[in-house]
Amino acid sequence: MRLPQGLDSICSISNQCEVTESSYARPAHELSQNVTDEEKAHYSQSVEDSKKAQMRSPWTRKGSDVPPAEVDEPQNKTPKKEQGKGKLLTTPSRMLKLILPLTRDGDEGVEPLALLVHPQQPLSYLERLIQSELPAITDDKGREKVPTVTFRAEDPGEDDQRAHKRSRKDKVDSDDADAEYLKIDGKLEKTGKLNGRAAAEKAADKDASSSPMPDELHGRTFIRWSPSTEIGDFIRDASLGNIFTVSIEGRPAPILVGVPSFDDRTFYLRMRLRKVAKRIAAQASLKSECDKAAHRSAQRVAQAGFAGLIGWWYLVYRLTFETELGWDVMEPVTYLVGLSTLIGGYMWFLYHNREVSYRAAMNLTVSRRQSKLYAEKGFDLRKWEGLVEEGNRLRREIKMVADEYDTEWDESEEGGEEVKEALREERKKEKREGKKEDRDGGEEGDGKKD
Repeated sequence: MRLPQGLDSICSISNQCEVTESSYARPAHELSQNVTDEEKAHYSQSVEDSKKAQMRSPWTRKGSDVPPAEVDEPQNKTPKKEQGKGKLLTTPSRMLKLILPLTRDGDEGVEPLALLVHPQQPLSYLERLIQSELPAITDDKGREKVPTVTFRAEDPGEDDQRAHKRSRKDKVDSDDADAEYLKIDGKLEKTGKLNGRAAAEKAADKDASSSPMPDELHGRTFIRWSPSTEIGDFIRDASLGNIFTVSIEGRPAPILVGVPSFDDRTFYLRMRLRKVAKRIAAQASLKSECDKAAHRSAQRVAQAGFAGLIGWWYLVYRLTFETELGWDVMEPVTYLVGLSTLIGGYMWFLYHNREVSYRAAMNLTVSRRQSKLYAEKGFDLRKWEGLVEEGNRLRREIKMVADEYDTEWDESEEGGEEVKEALREERKKEKREGKKEDRDGGEEGDGKKD
């Protein structure tokens, strides 16, 4: 019996395709469990290549396009609310910029409040600025009122009383609950009920003072400052603790404001002064060399003048007593020569518009020689004067901040003794010129009155 053509072809193909038994068709328990060295080497090489690939292209890792916060935190987790902290910054015009977060939830729709105040303004001025930005609150009787604002700083004498403070803490807090402090003659004095506040305001302030303090302030004693205190004095004492608090009525917790220390407040000023000091020090040696050479040249000119006078005296002596000319001839000659020298010197001072004195003549000689040496050595006097002026300006600003913080500042640490001496010489020069202008102005005023 002959099969159909299609079925015959299928049978021939099935007979040719015999399935050979291999490791892929055998059960797992029949396979060899021994790992050869070639397989171990192949596995180690594969792991090493994978690590290198991840280092070259870390974006190919799984989940690299998802932020870690979204991976680690549950989707339904509520974000933690953080207590906002204010900042106290400085401006180039010596104003203080106070940044207050009036919300403690980090709401995107509420921006922090920035206020510009001067260190010599009282705290009451800052209090009014803050109150103008706050909504009115309702008291127990249903009446609207402006929330009270109080400022507290750490007790300046706390460091000296820290060992005895713990046992008296409750008593001190109860006794000073209604006390105010004011800076008088550089000392902190307790003024008590100086401002005569109303009972409602005192109660509100008591509630604000009893509000929970952050964990970082536990164990630290804070005192309330009088509104009549200057902001500069308040900041000076608050800088000892690097923080002060602003308590607002109706707010569950006070606002912490970080106070910059003297080093923080003058950081950029001192950095600029160091840069200027380096540029001054680079030219100070060249200027000192030129100045010394100019003074030596002026001294040689003065010595030459003295030698000329001695020579003239010797010549007159010889011609008078050792020649036939005698006194009758030499007397009018010496008189005319001396008078001519006096007139010539006076005309020289008038021409150069200088005071008739030896110092003026010496200064003119030195300045001329200095200008010549500066040009020869390539020293730019205008650039030098600009650097010294900028250095003195930065120094004055840092000194003013040091006075506000009642601290000592050594300017030699910023630029060295050489720069310090250069700045001092420039200040002395400005003082001399200022005194001269005042004296000239006074003489002109007296002349007009006459």
